[in-house]
Amino acid sequence: QVQLVELGGGSVRPGGSLKLSCVGAGSLFKFNSMSWYRQPSGKQRELVATTGHNGRRNYADSVKGRFTISIDYGNDAIKLQMDRLKPDDTAVYYCSMSGSETFWGQGTQVTVSS
Repeated sequence: QVQLVELGGGSVRPGGSLKLSCVGAGSLFKFNSMSWYRQPSGKQRELVATTGHNGRRNYADSVKGRFTISIDYGNDAIKLQMDRLKPDDTAVYYCSMSGSETFWGQGTQVTVSS
């Protein structure tokens, strides 16, 4: 049974870093696409980064060069390393994995504020 859980959210000052993890998927080979989304308060959910087993990685323009998505096969997890964080990065961050079905986590709050 797939129950995605996001870990690692919190509060950080502008310019700081956070690393998010998404666990609970079991074997990642059930999925062909693994992604992170975010939803700022009062706004629509948006795609942040996506990856697959072929090593491809795609990022939203707003996070290119600052965020890195990766797959941790040893722990059946996907990660999102977030560096040089800005106040505009404040949002609830969700992981999502798609194969024959699409699964979502419950989200984790990331707040960037001085």
